[in-house]
This record gives sequence, C-alpha cells and structure tokens, in this order.
Amino acid sequence: MPTKLLIPREEYLAAGLHIGMKQRTADMKEFIYNIRDDGLAVLNLSKVDERIRLAAKFLARGKYVLIVGRKMAAQESVKKFAEVIDAKSSTGRFLPGTLTNPQFKNYYEADIVLVSDPLIDYQALKETVTARIPVIGICDTFNETRNIDLIIPANNKGKKALATLFWLLTREVLKERGTIKSDEEFKYKITDFGKEE
Repeated sequence: MPTKLLIPREEYLAAGLHIGMKQRTADMKEFIYNIRDDGLAVLNLSKVDERIRLAAKFLARGKYVLIVGRKMAAQESVKKFAEVIDAKSSTGRFLPGTLTNPQFKNYYEADIVLVSDPLIDYQALKETVTARIPVIGICDTFNETRNIDLIIPANNKGKKALATLFWLLTREVLKERGTIKSDEEFKYKITDFGKEE
C-alpha cells in the first residue's frame, strides 16, 4: 500500500512543488512524472514526498547543518528553516572559504549542507565537495545532480513552493529528532517560511 503523503495532494499541487521547467536534464529524468502539452515537466509527487522524508532523517542526525540559498525566492525560507532546526544559514553571496578555510572569520565546519539550487549555489556546492561534506540539493528538472548525495526533486524557483518544502522539512526534522511528537504539535504555518507576493 502506498505511503500517505505528508500533506494532501491538493496542497502540494496548490504550492506548485511539482512544477518543473521545459528544460530537463538526464539526471532528473527518474523524477519526472509527465510532460505537459506546453512542454513543462511535471515532477512525481510521491518521489518529492519520499525525498523530503529521507532528507529530514538525514538532516535530523546532523549536528552542524548549513542551509544555503542565494536566490531571493529561497532566502526567507532558508533563514526560517535554519532558525527553527538550529542550523546555520547562508543567504545572498556565498563567501569563498566558508567551508574550506579554517583561518576565514566566517568559517563553518558543517557536517551536512543543503543547497536550495545546485546551479545558483555553485560556490557552496564546490566547497562542500572539496571539504567532503554530504550535500542535499533541491533540484528542479533543469539541474545537473553531479556531486549531490541526496536529491530532493522540487520546484526550486517559486517562493510558495520553497516555503511549503522548507515548512514540511522543518516539521519532519523536528519529528525525527523527537522535538515534537505529531504534526499537530508543529506550531508554524507555511507563511512563516515565506510570504506570498
């Protein structure tokens, strides 16, 4: 029997988490459910849901987690996620040396890094690989996934999609850690992770 989704299918659809792009890479083929008539790729919601659960288990075990989001659409969600799960966030320009130069004043010895877009967060991804730190990447249909240890297939462009994804990830990490026991105990709303424009 299929696992029940973390939120109702309609809520996933309303957030646009499944909407990919017209550009598709071979790396992301396994996550694509369908190609619409207009050429837009649609991600498989069951796989999106499954990867959010998997990423939450992985992140819950991390002690020094760094969340990176250079895109404007991701910044509010990244900051809130890091704040609630007690991680470090990096928004805006990723400063070279953050993960690789212990003499750098902003150096951070992460044990897991999550990038909100491997293409835009290229510098962080490069340093994560150099430092041999496991990396989780939120990948849209156009992303290359080389050097990503765990892919979360999702729309990584839309503010509402990212807010929903980070809200879910936060809830699941807290459940994995035993901080909360049920969904009902989770006091945050999706809008806490990004206001709609």
